[in-house]
Amino acid sequence: QVQLVESGGGLVQPGGSLRLSCAASGSIFSIYTMGWYRQAPGKQRELVAVITSGGGTNSADSVKGRFTISRDNAKNTVYLQMNSLKPEDTAVYYCNAKYQSNRYWGRGTQVTVSS
Repeated sequence: QVQLVESGGGLVQPGGSLRLSCAASGSIFSIYTMGWYRQAPGKQRELVAVITSGGGTNSADSVKGRFTISRDNAKNTVYLQMNSLKPEDTAVYYCNAKYQSNRYWGRGTQVTVSS
C-alpha cells in the first residue's frame, strides 16, 4: 500500500512556473514508476509525465520542453517542474505510483493558469 500526497498547486499567470511535489509513504518508493496526470473540467484524465524506477522519463507532447519530472528516492518524493505555463494547463494534477499490477493515486492538487 502506498499513500501519496500532492502539494504545490495554485494560481499562476500565463508564462509563470510552479513546482508540484508528491510525497509517498507506506512502501518501497524506489521500485515504483511514478507519474503525473491531470484532469481538466469536462475532460478525461491524461498522462503528463512519468519517471521509471531507473530514472527514465517520458512526457506528453503538449508539455515537452516546458515540464520536467524528477524524483528523489531518499526523500520518497517525485516532482513536476512546470515552466511557461499556459491557460490550457489548468487542471487538477494527480500523482500516481505503479508497480506490476498495483496502482495508487493521490487526491490531486489544483493548478490554475490565468491572468
